[in-house]
Amino acid sequence: MRQQAKPTEKVTILGAGPCGLGAAWRLKERGFEGFEIFEAVDHAGGLASSFVDSQGFTWDIGGHVQFSHYEDFDRVMEIALPNGWLEHSRESWVWIRDRFVAYPFQNNFWKLDEAERQLCLDGLEAVNKAQKSGATMRPKNFDEWIDQSFGAGIADIFLKPYNKKVWAYAPEKLSCSWMGERVATIDLDKIKKNLNEKKDEVSWGPNAKFQFPKKGGTGAIWKSVAEKIGIQKIKFKKRLQKIDTKTKTLFFEDGSSQKYEILLSTLSLNHLMESAKLSMKDKLLFSDSHIIGIGLRGQPPEHLRKKSWMYFPEDNCPFYRVTVFSNYSPANVPDSKTTWSLMCETSSSTDKSVDEQKLIENTIQGLINSKLITKSDEIISKWSYVARPGYPTPSLNRDEIVEDAFSQLKEHQIYSRGRFGAWKYEVSNQDHTFMQGFEWADWFLNGTEEQTVNFPQLVNASGKRSLRTPN
Repeated sequence: MRQQAKPTEKVTILGAGPCGLGAAWRLKERGFEGFEIFEAVDHAGGLASSFVDSQGFTWDIGGHVQFSHYEDFDRVMEIALPNGWLEHSRESWVWIRDRFVAYPFQNNFWKLDEAERQLCLDGLEAVNKAQKSGATMRPKNFDEWIDQSFGAGIADIFLKPYNKKVWAYAPEKLSCSWMGERVATIDLDKIKKNLNEKKDEVSWGPNAKFQFPKKGGTGAIWKSVAEKIGIQKIKFKKRLQKIDTKTKTLFFEDGSSQKYEILLSTLSLNHLMESAKLSMKDKLLFSDSHIIGIGLRGQPPEHLRKKSWMYFPEDNCPFYRVTVFSNYSPANVPDSKTTWSLMCETSSSTDKSVDEQKLIENTIQGLINSKLITKSDEIISKWSYVARPGYPTPSLNRDEIVEDAFSQLKEHQIYSRGRFGAWKYEVSNQDHTFMQGFEWADWFLNGTEEQTVNFPQLVNASGKRSLRTPN
């Protein structure tokens, strides 16, 4: 266990995204001012930043929504944006076979044609029988987990094609240790009831209710958090070039350098280890996220007016998810009476390439193919952003690689946390990553054990984590 921090110790933080800001927030509120943040770009927020395009449309870097596993996170969010939130009931859907099926798909496949309904039901019955008889074996990967949890029908019709599309890797390349609350497992009686009653069930999951900033997009949250920590504590446009672990010196691309005593990095673990000239057992897998924003004249069609986001497992469109972003806040568009917006996400990786030059064109055609827009709709804005990396892939050997890297870094008083710092997708939402930094600060100050990075399943499975003592 770490001893209590010395008042003279200094903490250097790399990255002003939710994790870095979480650490800084907690250090400051507990009276520790000996910290400084270095951020590669000219603003705080990281992948939770927002942008306004030339036509006045606001865009996030993907479909962020605000829901929480922590009372401390809720507390900080209210301080950041007092009375600045809109509350939403989630409506998420799957576009498949030229129709919308409510999500989670496994609870709502009654809308499929009879033959495919029967395939799905037969697969679930087989799974149920195998589970009751104890005939199932521990799955070796995500592909096997899908088969053992849902059966061949749902696996082949939806889960395998969708997951290959979102992860940009075949499911057999992923572990299944990250699952937790991310995917709804089966309740056969409920599924049969939905089939008989032809009833949509859309309220499953941790984000059935979520909130979103009234204006400024998700980035407004982190801009406010940074301001309340103190902008003077953040040095912008400081992109890391290399780390000399012998002299404990950071070197930045602008030619400047900075000594460190204790370093908290929220950068990609791959990049951090390379910068410090430390070897890894293997490179961690990741995918890039290509965000295309489409701003339109008019109002959303009736079938989209209440929808939050939609999943797309088929190959008639490049994207795996589309958010009706104008439904999140009227301030996301220049005029909520005359404009609306769709935000589309497409993945790529070393296993799945994307033609970036044609992606906007292909995205628009995909929106037409999936009947979200028509050829006659007037598009007045096209915005794009590539998050490299976008998703930390939970590969088969991820945990072994991360554990070894953490051990090496600790020898140099370097700690890696955050969406790509810890590389744990299961705790990579905004609340998780903020609390990774927040909990690291408590560990640094007095040795309190970190929960989120060490016990992700526990954090996700239990109710909200209680408030930590402020001092």
